[in-house]
Amino acid sequence: MTSADLAAPATPAVPPALEPQPGGARSGALMAVASMLCVQLGLGVSVPLLDRLGPVGTVWLRLVWAALLLLVLVRPRRSDFTRKDLLACGVLGAATAGLMVLFMCAVTRIPLGTASALEFLGPLGLSLYGARGGRRIWALPAAVGVVLLTEPWHGGTDLVGIGFALAAALCWAVYIAFTQKVGDQVTGLKGLALSMPVAALVTTFFAAPTELGHVTWPLVLVGLALAALHPVIPFSLEFLALRRLTTTAFGTLMSLEPAIAVLVGLVILGQVPGPASAVGVAFVVVAGVGATRAGARTGPSDGTAGRETVAA
Repeated sequence: MTSADLAAPATPAVPPALEPQPGGARSGALMAVASMLCVQLGLGVSVPLLDRLGPVGTVWLRLVWAALLLLVLVRPRRSDFTRKDLLACGVLGAATAGLMVLFMCAVTRIPLGTASALEFLGPLGLSLYGARGGRRIWALPAAVGVVLLTEPWHGGTDLVGIGFALAAALCWAVYIAFTQKVGDQVTGLKGLALSMPVAALVTTFFAAPTELGHVTWPLVLVGLALAALHPVIPFSLEFLALRRLTTTAFGTLMSLEPAIAVLVGLVILGQVPGPASAVGVAFVVVAGVGATRAGARTGPSDGTAGRETVAA
């Protein structure tokens, strides 16, 4: 040990965003579930727009409104970010654009519940990668649930749609990792307010050549309402949830989303699930509850902020 080590403060420096969060895993889980409900409802009510704007145009309209709303409400400043923060927000914005566009392309080809189940492979893979000890077991029933919801033993599935959903899964894994990174380093929702305009710009690059000419003022107003439902409210809730949950717990808790998607598909779109899907719902609920019970993040007071909590 050197003299510099002896002179160092006993308590490690912690980013200001990593203050102890009240409620721990329980409040984080509630935020995550509310986020999933908003996402799936937003997707369900967006489907009728696809015939008029296409998947890229529909996502572009929502992202532009979301970017404007967050910039006005949160008002991020350059002084709020370091260079590393700006880079992380850029990656998060690109992942957000990819996630939303690719998933919307998937639901134009395969049922909403199936697309959501395949997309969940992203956070599931993240939870398997980061799990330690006995917590890894909760990813197993989640995986069984995904298989039952997807029913890969049935032929005739649109391979392009599956490809879009799997690509969205990769973007979702990156999104979760960088949402937590940005949320830990940047106070409030300023990181989200910066990443969302990046997502809007990335989407504009693909939407401008073909879709923008189809936008009308009534569609612009519809896009404002949809932007609040998805992505403004759910992404804000996920930022807050990931300050209370590990990426492992959050990723496994997201196993509830395919079940929510099946329900929304049934109620809004009339997509009736088969018996295997019902069993799959039970598996993913068990996995989500199990992951939540021991998924709180530790506070900075003990110098372990951002690490997984070890259950007693």
